[in-house]
Amino acid sequence: MVYVARHGETVDNLPPLRLMGSRDSPLTERGRRQAVALAAAAADLGVRSLFTSPQPRARDTAEVVERRLGLEARADDRLRESSRGSWEGRLVEQIAVEEPGRWRDWQRPSADFRFPGGESLGEHLARVRAILEDLRRAPAPVLAIAHGGTIRCALIATRSLGPESFHELRVPHAEIVRLE
Repeated sequence: MVYVARHGETVDNLPPLRLMGSRDSPLTERGRRQAVALAAAAADLGVRSLFTSPQPRARDTAEVVERRLGLEARADDRLRESSRGSWEGRLVEQIAVEEPGRWRDWQRPSADFRFPGGESLGEHLARVRAILEDLRRAPAPVLAIAHGGTIRCALIATRSLGPESFHELRVPHAEIVRLE
């Protein structure tokens, strides 16, 4: 069994929302509490293999889970969030006003959608599909701590959905999602 969980809440997840991508933002106090609750839920599932994105917000969440489970998380770059290029760090509202056409394209994404100066959704999907194969081979149950976009890509891949469903998938902070 493979499970994924988004990192705990970060400063940039609070209003007004900013796009993070490969840029990082520290966990909030609530995000640290969410990591503790995630660790308890992972213990209840009997997680035997732990993976994490190397980005600090995911890594900080994983450290709490590691301590609770007595496991060492394997950091894997394929679990990182997509590179959002020149949109990283910008307010969502600002992007929608200043680049309305591109923003509309992002709201109805295809695999060809590329963040300006960043990664395409197709590239993100490809690397997530690749890590899923490794997760399936690890001693189960497996938990991978990642990011909202990465988890959406995993759900698209495992549920035979199209990229256009990306924004319809809800991925709350530090909640376990079953992939298979």
